[in-house]
Amino acid sequence: MQRSTVKPPTLGQLGHDLLLLSTSRRAFSLGVPFLWLGAYFPLAWIGWWPAAVFSLMGFSFVTYGSVSHDLVHGNLGLPRRINAVFLTLIELLALRSGHAYRAAHLNHHARYPHEDDVEGAAARMSLGRTLLEGVIFQPKICLWALKHMKKERRVIAAEIVAVMFLIALAVALAPATKILLIYVVLMIAGSWTIPLVTSYIPHDASGSNELTQTRLFRGRMASLVALEHLYHLEHHLYPEVPHHHWPELARRLDPFFARVGVSPVPFTLWRDGKRRSFALNQ
Repeated sequence: MQRSTVKPPTLGQLGHDLLLLSTSRRAFSLGVPFLWLGAYFPLAWIGWWPAAVFSLMGFSFVTYGSVSHDLVHGNLGLPRRINAVFLTLIELLALRSGHAYRAAHLNHHARYPHEDDVEGAAARMSLGRTLLEGVIFQPKICLWALKHMKKERRVIAAEIVAVMFLIALAVALAPATKILLIYVVLMIAGSWTIPLVTSYIPHDASGSNELTQTRLFRGRMASLVALEHLYHLEHHLYPEVPHHHWPELARRLDPFFARVGVSPVPFTLWRDGKRRSFALNQ
């Protein structure tokens, strides 16, 4: 990533409290994915399918872009081995390789917007190609990680085998119950949105530096739609800040963005009393 000639404030200037999490908040964050996923099976068993599907949507949201994302960066303050166990387990339940995710994502932070950024590739694609990218994205980053991450190759391979086992188990149990198979299908389909949501929408690979290659979002609609998670530019600048503090990080950075002329992308239906449509490239 090409650096801007204007340096953002240091984390020390913004406040090291942005790195701190209480024990209760850390424990709650680690427990939330299991609560969402745990709700699916009894809800599906009694036939409350709208609620069951919603629980899997909640599980997907708090994994890849939230709790798992913090585990990838080691932002929850856990010992390294415990962090790795939670990353493997939570992403395995989402039918993904946690360590392949970590390898691709950390490479994204180091290499975006270069062509060897496998995770951020959709930032250079059309919308149609991005949607196709979603279908092949998980196998793609797994193969990339197996090729490039020699030290973690065994762990990544074991995670891939475990995912395949869960898929095979769901197919084998389908004659008795479709609950596990529906879970597998929904989780895989949900993962297809990852390149769209995490790469195509928040990035602009044509930008000249780190302040323009990732879009800045503000507005009530952005906060509502993304549940206070659409702070991708802030995250690129300060990847060590856990997602819990992104809104506060954004608030502290707003004077800097205004001073250097970084304008937020409108993400609202109403502004100044008039209806406005959302446009990525505004």
